[in-house]
Amino acid sequence: MKIEDFLQPEQEQRIAQAIAAAEKRTSGEIKVHLDLKCPANALDTAKKLFKSMKMHQTRQRNGVLIYIAIEDRKMAIFGDEGIHTCVGGEFWQQEIDLITPYFKRGEFEQGLLAVIEQIGEKLRDNFPYEAEKDTNELPNEITYGKPS
Repeated sequence: MKIEDFLQPEQEQRIAQAIAAAEKRTSGEIKVHLDLKCPANALDTAKKLFKSMKMHQTRQRNGVLIYIAIEDRKMAIFGDEGIHTCVGGEFWQQEIDLITPYFKRGEFEQGLLAVIEQIGEKLRDNFPYEAEKDTNELPNEITYGKPS
């Protein structure tokens, strides 16, 4: 499978819209990144990507990266220290457990939408939207790794 075949353009647009909708209720930031392969541990790769995309520079340290390596069937969800302190590691594992059955059925968009919604709710609960302070610190579009 080619990385660009994982989601159709209209699916990517709906995912970006779901991220925007979730972020309208919180100061938190959500990012989806797709790679074809992940030669290392998915969580370690997600942490490196998180830093390279400067997601650790959000004002409240409440960015969340959903990382998926399509061909290797690996994924990780990494939350910055602000949100991680609030929800703990069990929450990220629950989100992986939520998305996995969708992906096994080939329902990639639906799985991402479900996880984005739940992460958005946790961000809202812990980092409510503050109109006078909030800015969209990260683009909502899906990012892609280099094809192998």
